[in-house]
Amino acid sequence: MGKYQPLTEFLSKQPANEVRMSFEQIERVVGAKLPPSAMEHRAWWSNNPSNSVMTKAWLDAGFRSEQVDMESRKLVFRRVEPQPPIPSTSQVQQSERAPQQHPLIGLMKGTIWIAPGVDLTKPAMPEWGEVAYGDKTWEDVK
Repeated sequence: MGKYQPLTEFLSKQPANEVRMSFEQIERVVGAKLPPSAMEHRAWWSNNPSNSVMTKAWLDAGFRSEQVDMESRKLVFRRVEPQPPIPSTSQVQQSERAPQQHPLIGLMKGTIWIAPGVDLTKPAMPEWGEVAYGDKTWEDVK
């Protein structure tokens, strides 16, 4: 059992979606003092899973830290919807992989028909050509 496992268990048992705690209460739940960096740096309480072992404790319980007040030494743990794990490349079987093509390929298939001989580079409205090319016409620029 890890050092911060008691916090995971404590938060997991909470029926409320919001758990307000002081740093002192967290120390009582964990049964140990928080490191000095937890008292000095707001970033220690971030929800980055690679931040610290304790961060993983509240994330594993399904909570995020919020409203961290370093001066009052208090914070709020808020329950979040569990996110499904993202499988690593090695976990995805070759047969399950989607073909590697741009998601827009085929998006407009069958929706547009262009008559033969239509110049798609020509402005759709004659006045657009005048605005874009000053006193030259489309035919002059083309």
